[in-house]
Amino acid sequence: MLNEELVILNKIQKHLKESYQSIGDNMIGGGIDNMEKYKYMMGQAHAYLRISQEISNLLNPKEQKNDIERPDNVVQFGDLKD
Repeated sequence: MLNEELVILNKIQKHLKESYQSIGDNMIGGGIDNMEKYKYMMGQAHAYLRISQEISNLLNPKEQKNDIERPDNVVQFGDLKD
């Protein structure tokens, strides 16, 4: 991959991380006054994380685990045990 492409991808990932952090700060700071806004912000946060993860996967391909073990809508902490 060309150096310019890596720089662009790194800038995009940095922007996504900052946007995600901003949403978290806003939520913690009491910037949510209704459920509609909460759902919207959660959707944004999920999208930022998903896009960032896809970029990481493209840059550092790894063997994918079976999706049946860990569906996309479940947060998994720690390693999966076989």
